[in-house]
Amino acid sequence: MTTATKTSDMLARLGIQDVNPGASTGSWIDTKGAELTSYNPTTGEAIAKVRQATRADYEEVMKVATKTFETWRLVPAPARGEVVRVLGNKLREYKQELGHLVALENGKILSEGLGEVQEMIDICDFAVGLSRQLYGLSMHSERPGHRMYEQWQPLGVVGVVSAFNFPIAVWAWNAALAAVCGDPTVWKPSSKVPLCAIAVQRICDEVMKECHCPGVFNLVVGRGNDVGDVMLADHRLPLISATGSTRMGRRIAEVVSPRFGRTILELGGNNAIVVMDDADLDLAVRAATFAAVGTAGQRCTSLRRLVMQKGIAPKLIERLKKAYASVKIGDPNDPGTLMGPLVDEGAINDMMKAIEAAKAEGGEVLYGGKRLDRPGFFVEPTLVRARADMKIVQEETFAPVLYLIEFDTLDQAIAINNGVPQGLSSAIFTKDLMAAEKFLSAAGSDCGIANVNIGTSGAEIGGAFGGEKETGGGREAGSDSWKVYMRRQTVTINGSGQLPLAQGVKFDV
Repeated sequence: MTTATKTSDMLARLGIQDVNPGASTGSWIDTKGAELTSYNPTTGEAIAKVRQATRADYEEVMKVATKTFETWRLVPAPARGEVVRVLGNKLREYKQELGHLVALENGKILSEGLGEVQEMIDICDFAVGLSRQLYGLSMHSERPGHRMYEQWQPLGVVGVVSAFNFPIAVWAWNAALAAVCGDPTVWKPSSKVPLCAIAVQRICDEVMKECHCPGVFNLVVGRGNDVGDVMLADHRLPLISATGSTRMGRRIAEVVSPRFGRTILELGGNNAIVVMDDADLDLAVRAATFAAVGTAGQRCTSLRRLVMQKGIAPKLIERLKKAYASVKIGDPNDPGTLMGPLVDEGAINDMMKAIEAAKAEGGEVLYGGKRLDRPGFFVEPTLVRARADMKIVQEETFAPVLYLIEFDTLDQAIAINNGVPQGLSSAIFTKDLMAAEKFLSAAGSDCGIANVNIGTSGAEIGGAFGGEKETGGGREAGSDSWKVYMRRQTVTINGSGQLPLAQGVKFDV
C-alpha cells in the first residue's frame, strides 16, 4: 500500500473529504468563505482544501451555541460529565488515526502526535471526575440563624482560539472542562492545521448525536477578520481562551478587556534549564535534548536557554553535540524519526534570522544552524554559545535553537532564568537539596512551572498549566483551573425570622 493510499484511508476513517465545510454545531454548515489549503510540512505538498466560514456562518454557529447554553447549564454536572466520558472513549477509538493526522499536518513525530491524543483522553478522564467535585465553600455567618456559602454557576459560551503546535490537545483542555462546567465552546483553530480540527469535530458530532446534546462542541474555521476579530468583540463569549504569541495576546487583551470579558492567555515562552556542577549530566543532556528538539522546538515550553555552571559547561557542551548529531531528522510518521519539520517556510525564515542576529551580537554557532537540502521544511537543530544580555536571547524563536549560557553562582543562574520578559517553564538539575529548594522558593524561578531534574516540556494535565509576565498569566487543565469557566456566587439564607444586619448596623422602620 502506498503512502498516498494510507493517507487517503486515514482521512476517510476520520471523515475528511477533499473539500470540507469549515463550521459545525453538531451538523455541518455549507460555508461560503474562501478556500484554505492544508499543507504537509514534510513535503510542502497540499493535503486537502477547506471551505472557510464567513461572518454570517459564524453568526449561525453562535446562535446555536448560545441557545444550547440555556439548556446545557441546567443539565446536572455529573450528567454533563457522562458526555465527556463518551468523548474520551471515542478519542480512544480514533487515537491512531488522529495521531497520524497530527504528524501529517503539524509535522511533530508520531509518538508526540499519539501523545497529544492521549492528553485529550486524560483531560476527559480528569473532567469526568471533576463533574462531581465542583465544590463551593461554606462560611459561618455573623448573624444568628443565617447560613452562608459559595456556589459556582456556568459562565456561558467559551471561545477557544488554538495554535498550530498543539492542534487538538489545547482545545480539549478547554472544551472538556468547559463542558462539565456547563459551557458550550466555539473553537477557532489555527489556519495551518484545519484538518486536525475538522477530524476532532467529526468525533464530537458523533458524541453529540449519541448523547442528544447538539451545540455543546462547535467549530468555526475562518480568517481572522471574518471570525477571529468577531469572536474577540462578541459579548456572547464571556471567556476567550487563546494560545499564541505575546503580540497576539496583547491584541486579544485590548479587545476583550474593555467589554469586561475574561481571558485565558497562553502566550510566549523563553524557557531555561539551570544545570549545576553536581548535576547528573546524562539526565540533563537527555532532558535538554528532548525539550529543545522535540516538536522541532515549536512548543511554548520548548527549551530556549541552557544555563550551565562553568565547571561542567565544556563537558556538557560536548555531550550535547553528540546527542544532537544522533537525532534522526525526517518523516514524522516514521517511528525512528526524532525530529520532524518546521511548520512552514516562514518558520524557517524566522529561525535563520535569529541565528544571524545571534552571530551579530557575538554568538557562536557550535552545532547546526542550516536548512537541510531536501523537500519540506527541515532544519538542523542548533546550539549557539551566547550571553544572557544578548537581545535575541530575550526573544522567543519558535524553532530548535538553543542558547548556551554560563554562570558562576546559583544566584546568577536564577537571575538569568528570570531575566527575560516571558515566564512559562523552568527547571534546575542538581543533587543539592538546598539549591533545588532555593530555585523553588519565592526568591527563585518566577515562572508558572518550575521543575527539578526534569525538563521544561511535557506537562501533565493534573497540574494547572500556564505562566507569568508576558506568557499571559492564564491557567488551563488541572488543579482548580475549572473556576475560570464558572461564575462564583455567594449565597446567604436567613432562617431566623429576624432581620439582623451585618456589622451591627441598626436600621429600624
